[in-house]
Amino acid sequence: MTAAARSILVYSIYVFGLGAVLTLVPNIPLPIFGLPQATEVWIRVAGMTVIFLSIFYFVAARSDYRAIFMVSVPIRFAVVVFFAAFAAAGFTSWNILLFTPLDVLFAIWTWLSLRKDAAAVAA
Repeated sequence: MTAAARSILVYSIYVFGLGAVLTLVPNIPLPIFGLPQATEVWIRVAGMTVIFLSIFYFVAARSDYRAIFMVSVPIRFAVVVFFAAFAAAGFTSWNILLFTPLDVLFAIWTWLSLRKDAAAVAA
């Protein structure tokens, strides 16, 4: 398994866990991050979608599907931009950004791993 595939595999596990928490017990993490408790189904729908996304990442990692790895890096950095825009527009509090550090760290790991894998092929 390439370094980039390994980073995506680990990320898929994290994303699955996040989706499961948002689907099953969203009112545990939301107050911890200073966000209001969920009373409607939408946070659970988002959690379900995150679980499904984790499956795509898992399959991509197991198949060493580099195109997904490459496109996932800017997408994961974009999470910060979107969350900040949501807060700036008044849709949520700035605390939503507390959900983004792991996305950024995993994106950096994948980006560095892609570079490492490319250097190993070139050598």
